[in-house]
Amino acid sequence: MKSGKTMRSVKTASVVALVGALALAGCSSDDGDAGSGSGESSGSVDATIEFQTGLAVDDTEAQALKELAAQYEADHEGVTIDLVPAGEDYEANMKVRLAADDAPDIWNTHGWSVLRYGEFLLPLQDQPWADDVIPSLETTMVTADGEIFAMPTNIDISGIIYNADVLKDAGVDPAGIDSWDDFAAAADKVNSDTVSPVYIGGKPLSAAVADRVVSGTFNDNQLTEMTDGTFVSSAYQEMLDIIHSWGEAGYINPDYSSASRDDMAKALAQGQAAFEFGPSLLFDNALSFNPDVNLGFIPMPSNTGGPKYLVGGERTAFGVSKSSENTEVATDFVNFLAENVTDLAAASSSPPGLTTGTMDLGPIQPSFDEWVTEANTPVVPYFDRVYLPNGSWDAMQVTTDSVITEQASTADATEQMKTTFDNLYGQTK
Repeated sequence: MKSGKTMRSVKTASVVALVGALALAGCSSDDGDAGSGSGESSGSVDATIEFQTGLAVDDTEAQALKELAAQYEADHEGVTIDLVPAGEDYEANMKVRLAADDAPDIWNTHGWSVLRYGEFLLPLQDQPWADDVIPSLETTMVTADGEIFAMPTNIDISGIIYNADVLKDAGVDPAGIDSWDDFAAAADKVNSDTVSPVYIGGKPLSAAVADRVVSGTFNDNQLTEMTDGTFVSSAYQEMLDIIHSWGEAGYINPDYSSASRDDMAKALAQGQAAFEFGPSLLFDNALSFNPDVNLGFIPMPSNTGGPKYLVGGERTAFGVSKSSENTEVATDFVNFLAENVTDLAAASSSPPGLTTGTMDLGPIQPSFDEWVTEANTPVVPYFDRVYLPNGSWDAMQVTTDSVITEQASTADATEQMKTTFDNLYGQTK
């Protein structure tokens, strides 16, 4: 396991390793001992593994997990993999359980394997798949000491998501959007009574927009200041100014305040949205509403003079509780999932989190080939996971929403974010 890289070095790292991904290779041993992930029977072991998947019961990833769990159970007599779907608030439920010392054997770390869950998870850097974690995940998933606490089955990599047919009908070439001025010109062309240039799923999704735009308003020196505990107000306000300008220009969907993630997916699928900002899960959701929708993504413009960039990070990843009574079996099952990372990634229409996986991204494969494989576009980590103290997401959501809804000026919203940053950063020291 390689040691964790600095935040600035990852900003300029590429995901070229994904392009040259090897054919899926197993990591089995001949004797089938626990920890081998062999999929072969290792004798009768009575163990029930509670696995909090963090996924909806009808999610395609959940279905893939169900099939693999059944296969593992068939090969391991006495082992039961209890797949538990996500409830209404998975994150809150996990916080309660961890506080009560009632951790499941395995759980989905959903982007927070180190910062939020690391102290509760078994270090896995000695497992056979650990050296195959893709480089773009090292800053957020690998500690400075080289520890890793979860196995990533896929990554979330995205930029500006677009409906290709909407852009084509308006005469917009997405590849020509190199700056926010270019973006505004494209938005003007697609803006109509039936198409919103920028569709945002209400307050809960506003922070997802900010989290992507903001990496292009902070230069490397300012990022260093943030990691050292100094909030850079000018760069944060610059991000809010960009988003505020969309509202002033009438680019944001009129139903913003009541819109949801499903509404975002439907609008994208039905050609009612030109551009969206959010996780790659939006691709899956849009395809569920319209399997024939023509989608793509382009990199984010940068205001710092740096190159255009994509945003990526840990999406679905599974860790083993250090307090589990069945750590060997739980770890072995996670290793078994690593052997099948190609199937798990395909189920989510996302790039695999291990270089041993191969890809089939469906309709977004051309965008991936163009911007990742050919252009070697830099991939930066999610801003909040690296540069903001834990607990800042809600403040980013509130401040962005207040600017979109004209409840606060960008300067006042920035000051509010600074106050939150200073308070939360102080609590971590």
